[in-house]
Parts: sequence; C-alpha cells; structure tokens
Amino acid sequence: MSLFVDRRNLDFMLYDVGGLETLLTTERYSDYDRATITEIFNTAEAIAGEKYFPCAAKLDANEPEFDGELVHIIPEVSEAISAYRDAGFFGAGFDADVGGLQLPLTVTNAVASIFMGANLPLSNYHFLTIGAANMLAEFGNDAQKDSYLGPMLEGRWFGTMCLSEPQAGSSLSDITTKAEPTEDGHYLISGNKMWISGGEQEISDNIVHMVLAKIPGGPPGVKGISLFIVPKYRVNEDGSLGEKNNVALAGLNHKMGQRGTTNTLLNFGENGECHGYLIGEEHKGLFYMFHMMNEARIGVGLGATMSGLGGYLYSRQYATERLQGRHPQDKTPTSPQVPIIEHTDVKRMLLAQKAYVEGALGLILYCSGLIDQQQTAESKDDYAEAGLLLDILTPIAKSWPSEFCLEANKFAIQILGGYGYTREFPVERHYRDNRLNLIHEGAHAIHGIDLLGRKVSMLDGKALDILKARILEEVDAAGAVAELQPWADSLKSYLDEALSATEKVLACGDLNLRFANATLYLDALGHIVLAWMWLRQARAAEAALSSGGDQTEAFYKGKLSACRYFFNYELPRVTHWLNIVGGLDTTCLDVGADEFYCE
Repeated sequence: MSLFVDRRNLDFMLYDVGGLETLLTTERYSDYDRATITEIFNTAEAIAGEKYFPCAAKLDANEPEFDGELVHIIPEVSEAISAYRDAGFFGAGFDADVGGLQLPLTVTNAVASIFMGANLPLSNYHFLTIGAANMLAEFGNDAQKDSYLGPMLEGRWFGTMCLSEPQAGSSLSDITTKAEPTEDGHYLISGNKMWISGGEQEISDNIVHMVLAKIPGGPPGVKGISLFIVPKYRVNEDGSLGEKNNVALAGLNHKMGQRGTTNTLLNFGENGECHGYLIGEEHKGLFYMFHMMNEARIGVGLGATMSGLGGYLYSRQYATERLQGRHPQDKTPTSPQVPIIEHTDVKRMLLAQKAYVEGALGLILYCSGLIDQQQTAESKDDYAEAGLLLDILTPIAKSWPSEFCLEANKFAIQILGGYGYTREFPVERHYRDNRLNLIHEGAHAIHGIDLLGRKVSMLDGKALDILKARILEEVDAAGAVAELQPWADSLKSYLDEALSATEKVLACGDLNLRFANATLYLDALGHIVLAWMWLRQARAAEAALSSGGDQTEAFYKGKLSACRYFFNYELPRVTHWLNIVGGLDTTCLDVGADEFYCE
C-alpha cells in the first residue's frame, strides 16, 4: 500500500463526491474520460514512487548548498523533475492552444497531490513554475508569452514569486525594490528580495522571477506596486539565452522543513544592470500577483494536506504492525499482545488524522472544481457565483489544512512513540515540512483578517450568502437521509451561530476591536466549512452502502466514522470560538506590550 497517496480515497472524492464524470462530458474536457484520467494518475504515481518518494529523506538530510558560485542539489532532484517534465505535467492544466493538456484543475491538483505527498520540497519547483506561468498566460503581453511561456510549460525554465523583502515580510506596502524606466522599454531593477523559494538552482536552464517593485514617482503603499519579469539570464529575440541579468544570490536560508527547496535572499542590480519587463500596466502589480498568490494559497493548502496524509498513512501502517500492551479487561501477562491500533486512544488519534486530512482534501478539490465550473460556465452569473464562492473559501483552504493537518502530523508522531521523534522514520519530517505552511502565502492571522475584514462583507455579503446557500443545500440533502439527519441539523445550528457572530462583529466600528479575534473566526468558519465537506462525503458513503453493490464496505463505514468524529469531537469547539468573537472579547487587545517583560 502506498505511503504517499490513497488512490481509493482520491477516486471517491473525485467521482462519488465531486461528480468529475459529469465535468468530463463538457466540450472543454470531452477528450478525457475516467479511464484516461486513471492512466494519468497511474503515470503520476509511478513517477512519484520511483523518482520522488525514494529520495525524500536523502534530500531532507542533504539540503542544497552554496559554494559561493553555484548551488548544489542532490542529483536525484534533477532526475525526478526530468521524468515529470517528460510526462508533460508542467503544462497539464494549460489550454491546448498554448501547448498544454487542457486537463480540469480538479485533475491537475489531484496529480499535484501525488507528487506533493511523495516529496513536497521537490515538488515545490514545478508548483511555483506552474503558478508563474499561469499568471503570465493571464496578464502577459504576446511578446512576453512568446519568449517565456513555452519554455516554462516545457519545464526547461522555472518560475518564482518575489514579494517579501528583509525589512518587509507580509507588509508589502513597505517594499523598497525599485524599477526605473529606460528609453529601451525595459526597467532597471534594484533592491533585495527575501524568502524566495526556488530563487537559485542549476536544475533549470533559466529562472523567471516575478518581482514586485515600485516605479519612482508612483503612488505610496500598495497602490504604487508594479509587477516585472526578471529573468536570471536575459532572453535574446530568437529565444536563446543571453548574458546573466545581475540577479545575485546573497545566501540560502536554512529552514526547519522543506529543506530541499532552495530558499534565498536575492540582490537585484547589485553588480550591474538588472533588466525587468513590466507585466500589464504600471502600479497594478499587486492585482496581477494576487492571481498567482491565490493559486499558491490553494496549493499550500494541498501541500499541507498531503504532508498530513503522509503522516497518517505511515502511522496507520505502524499501528497495524506494532504489538504492544493488552486491552484493559485483559491484563494477563501471558496473553498475546495486541496491535496498538486496537487501543482506543490510538483509534482516536487515527480518526483525528483521517478527519483532518480527508476533510481538507475534500475542500481543496471542491475549490479546484469551482475554477473548473468557471471554465465551463454557461452564463456570466454562474461564472461570478463560482468566483465569489472561491474568494471566500480561499483563506480557509490555505489556512485550515495548514493548521489542522499539522495537528494530524502531531498525532502521527505520538502513535509511533519514541520512534516518532527520530529521523529513522518519516513522520517527524512530515511535521517539519508542514510547519512551514502556516506562514507560506500569508500567516494564519492575515487570512483571518482577510476573511473577516473583506471576504464576508464584500458586495454586501454576497459571497457569504452564496456559501450559506451551498451549505444549506447540503443540509437539506443530507437531512433527507435518516442516518445523517442529526449531523445535518447540527451543522445548520453552528452555521446560524457563525452568521450571528459575523453580524455582531461587522457592526463594530472599531477596526482594532473587530479584528482582535479574527483568527478564531477563521478557525470557526473553517470548522463549519469542513463539517460541510464531511457531510458531503457521508452522504456519498451512505448512498454507496445503501446500494449494496460495492464490496469495500469498510471504506464507506470509515467515512461515516470520521464524519461522526468530526461532528462529535471537533465541531463543538465552534461555539466557544464564536462566543469570544461575537462577544468582542478584548483580552488580547488590551494586554500591554510591557506586560510580557519582567525586569
């Protein structure tokens, strides 16, 4: 059994819950059917199993090194990405007319999940490249697409996103990187960028940096930010590579996890001219970059989910094989020991992992499906509704898996006992890799403020209204099934609590007070959304059990048990969180900075 992907569950999520076969009947995706998609997954799993998974521990133990001139990465990384490239996966989700395979995003993210589960740090290189290429395809001009898009979709050139700076992490209004226009049409880029994943390596022939910078004389703050293509090597008119573009590596950052992805401090224009090429219009760079950032946020949530899954699959296997102890009612020393999966608290920790990980995967695939709905929408209203729902779900899709699939990794370590804390086993590596996702693409609190400060109130609350309607549709459908009715009623009750708390908070004119407990609001609404995801899975599982046609009865019963766990153990936490949020509690707002010091 695989330790990096659960294909049975993936099929269930895509077809039984997600209705992928219906999507494949649309004109846009009519070249594909279930059999073809299965072969694509088989190819992905084979490459991931042969090239990605075997070198994961080695890459973690032998992180990239900079010798002052070049960055050295173990050769297995290049071999793995070559196999990924040869399979055409860089262009899997792109339109056929630009050289892509034109797969639904639901499928491409399912493919991505296989590689992330096998080796998350290695998969970051193509994850970032695909995001940069998507943004270029959306906002670049024809000349830029002609020069850069083809090599990126072929996997010969990689991409990055360059936002943060040493003095400005999440506060992009404070960036100081400059872009000065020239008479030749390009800009001269100067400044420093920090925490740039994939910012320097020798795996690809070129690196296409997507850089946020300010043009002198522009508006202050975020309104003055523009977006530029800044290649590692300049590109000649015939598409060949020219001289280096004076993008200098100042050093590698050494992180607790995802060590195989180079993380860099880059200096632009330090030793000569660094040419940048404006994407779109001046001063609209943050708007363009959000296209890549929002895609990346879904991707970070997926990576967190797969790190959680890796821990779950390994601890599940370990719990099945590890003999230790006896049941409380049988303490006879001469009686056989039992596998630890028979112990109730181990079952609790496995159920928690299953609930977190499989619920999170459901959310990520649902969000992916919203983009597929936009691609096949028959009206502007359908397109807009899918977009608004995606807007309000994106901060949850990034943050909830990053927070709670990390909890899953914690339980995986606990199940292995002392062994879980050693590098002899992969669960501690999954934990370290996953710990970074809480800060990737915006820290947890930032997404809470985004959700409460903008997403739930935009367009007079229309996005929240759409979310409410979708949840209530599922409540009605599940409520018609006798076995699921208590869970449906419970979800409706918690949704009402959330809507009431939202109304109270939005009525508060003091923004500092309104956002004081935004993180708890994010967790609470996230739990409600995940309960919705679990109710969808439970309804599909109940339907399969009722049909009596499938021999994997335990699989569907496992779905119902995980749903029961989430509703009984997790969802009640929402009331406590919302009481603090709706009550406009000031505990954290009132504490003085000096109260943390004792001299």
